[in-house]
Amino acid sequence: MRRVVIHRPGGHERLIIEEQRDPRPGSGEVAVDVQAIGVNYADVIVRMGLYSSARDYVGWPITPGFEIAGTVAEVGPKVRGLRPGQPVLGVTRFGGYATRVVAPADQLFPRPASLTPVQAAGFPTVFLTAHYALFELARPAAGSAVLVHSAAGGVGSALLQLCRAAGCDPVVGVVGGGHKTAVAREHGATHVIDKSTQRLWPEASRLASGYQAIFDANGVSTLRQSYRHLAPTGRLVVYGFHSMLPRTGGRPRWLRLAWDYLRTPRFDPLDMTQRNRSVLAFNLSYLFSEATRLRSSMGDLLARLGRGELRPLPCASYPLDEVARAHRDLESGRTVGKLVLVP
Repeated sequence: MRRVVIHRPGGHERLIIEEQRDPRPGSGEVAVDVQAIGVNYADVIVRMGLYSSARDYVGWPITPGFEIAGTVAEVGPKVRGLRPGQPVLGVTRFGGYATRVVAPADQLFPRPASLTPVQAAGFPTVFLTAHYALFELARPAAGSAVLVHSAAGGVGSALLQLCRAAGCDPVVGVVGGGHKTAVAREHGATHVIDKSTQRLWPEASRLASGYQAIFDANGVSTLRQSYRHLAPTGRLVVYGFHSMLPRTGGRPRWLRLAWDYLRTPRFDPLDMTQRNRSVLAFNLSYLFSEATRLRSSMGDLLARLGRGELRPLPCASYPLDEVARAHRDLESGRTVGKLVLVP
């Protein structure tokens, strides 16, 4: 098998491809011959050495990767419902950047015939993140105004689709360039704010007097104003800090990172109580061990996909050998939809 290995944190040059022995599944595990691998911004943070769950669960050296699609190669003892040769998609707590992956059976699901391997590899992480953010944390009622930052990215596009499916209105998407506006509209935004040509917060205020839910993975650049634009009983859901990290070079700028950390708002419980506003945050990788919740969420997502409520995101494919280019492109902020590695 071939695997991307990072021996110590750093830039794109740390992404080394090594040949290793094929892993064998243990009890309750399945070996998968991988056909496509989803790339997520979390992988970039892992490479930089800034992802806390990577330190908690794996350490160095580490193989990044949270989602795969492929075919079952071998089934371990005590596995039911999966068989060799069966097309599957699934999530991994790291280790996905490889041509063969062993994962717990609870984290793998039969691949719908409507999805290609590339589409399937780009589906689980972003839609599970969006599903948890919307239905477990924000829980807006039908007719609620919601705002989605980074609306043309992977999680943002998934959130737009799920918000529309949940009956939210208006669904306001925020993008960083004109080439992303049409993408956000295609995935369910009723209004799109292009930060490159419009003033974000005056336009957000014009579209809604307050939002029942705002989904923010930007960090310091928008968190404070996101909180201020919540309606009474509104919820700010935080799942990333992208604006605090470099768009070029591949390495953290430590002084800038420290300055942004100091500028990150600390929310006052007294103020939250008086204004009836909430701030919620999560990291999906810490939830992979909750098998029942994971399977329930994925089951709901696949059912919605089958009913036509959801559709796969646009995917740009890269050969596994060009993993560094995929990371550079993702960090640039210019991409839309999902990036996928193909072995």
